[in-house]
Amino acid sequence: MKFSNPNFDQLLDALLKHSFALTPSADVPGGVLISKHGAGAVLAAAEGEKARVVFAVPPGAMVGDQVALLLDRGYQKFIKTSQFELPATASQLHAIHRFTEELKQMMGVGNLYNEALGSVSDLHEYDRLKGREAAQSAPGRPWKPAEKN
Repeated sequence: MKFSNPNFDQLLDALLKHSFALTPSADVPGGVLISKHGAGAVLAAAEGEKARVVFAVPPGAMVGDQVALLLDRGYQKFIKTSQFELPATASQLHAIHRFTEELKQMMGVGNLYNEALGSVSDLHEYDRLKGREAAQSAPGRPWKPAEKN
């Protein structure tokens, strides 16, 4: 069953019929924690718009009863919660990708090209670039003559 533009209640009913687990979110008022395949997300109705459904917490791996963010450090992806950070396994990445594809299909939302290729990270922290912006001065302009003091 696929809706072209389901409202929040229609989407929740359809998700239940397709074996998604639904629980009220403790962190987001009016939000619902959706989980399946070891991954989850928190959905909420857009404020002022009954028909629109938004991600209050983007899809990620389930760690206990919370959704962990996917952190990309350039050399490896990590699962990050408020309490700890662990290296992501291939099975966790596959679970997030599968969950996201199924959920977006139920929502009637298409995938972007980069999302269809694999996991899309929530955070990016590349260690070689950390703090680099402040250390470099603005580059000179070779087409302008140097000013004399």
